Amino acid sequence: MTITLRQLDYFIATADSGQVSHAAVELNISQSAVTAAVKSLEIELGVKLFERTHSGVRLTMEGTRFLERARAITGAVAAAIQSPLRDREGQAGTLRLGMTYTVVGYFMSRYYARFRKLHPQIEVEVAELPRDALEKGVVDGDVDMAVMLVSNLERSGEIECETLVRSRRRLWLPADHHLLTRAAITLSDVAAENYVMLTVDEAKTTAVRYWDAAGLQPRPVLTTASVEAVRSLVASGMGVTILSDMVYRPWSLEGQRIEVRSLVEPIPSMDVGLAWARAREIPPQAAVFRAFMSVTMGGGG
Repeated sequence: MTITLRQLDYFIATADSGQVSHAAVELNISQSAVTAAVKSLEIELGVKLFERTHSGVRLTMEGTRFLERARAITGAVAAAIQSPLRDREGQAGTLRLGMTYTVVGYFMSRYYARFRKLHPQIEVEVAELPRDALEKGVVDGDVDMAVMLVSNLERSGEIECETLVRSRRRLWLPADHHLLTRAAITLSDVAAENYVMLTVDEAKTTAVRYWDAAGLQPRPVLTTASVEAVRSLVASGMGVTILSDMVYRPWSLEGQRIEVRSLVEPIPSMDVGLAWARAREIPPQAAVFRAFMSVTMGGGG
């Protein structure tokens, strides 16, 4: 089997954008080159990675599984190019790393494991904290660096941040929902549907902002802090929701399909990034972690 990094890059770009044409623009290549790379990758793997929809492409179950592996491979290569031959003198020590719930559960685990393997001389102390407590820890010096939703950052005057990834928010629907037949879906359309509201990591507060901006309100049938509960409720037809692609999975725990669609209105993305205190120099161990994450994520979001 021969799989190239270029094929993986084209596959990841297509998965992230949901459209071959958008991936081609992002990569500054022809659309046919992206299509050919993805097709050859499917042949090599012996599985179908994407399904075509009226609005672009969506990952199959096999494609979703392979996406995680593709990211791990490209990230490991990028990190290996940057760091393995450097002099690591002075990099040993303890890194006090803070994370929010969503970051721990849906973003950071694979990067954390990779960092520990690449830098075994750095001891990492991890604390999972809500956003306000994490910001206080960063400002007070109890946390060297945080990985958090920087789009929710409040103490920006005291905290410096670097965005790693911007995860778009889209509408989640059950596979048989009537809105799937629409060429365009608006927030007004969503307001007429039963809505499942997520609260964890201030998701409800964030949602209120764009609902208020549109002069509309959702119609919650259930409010929960569990992403998996939201997933199951949407898949079973109890309601719809608007959530980040970062926490999206095309299948519920019960094996029911969940569809996603973009909305006509611009919905703010969920931005994950690094945060550290403006008033203090970044500790050496935190600087190593920052460089690792920046390189692994392709230079930031």
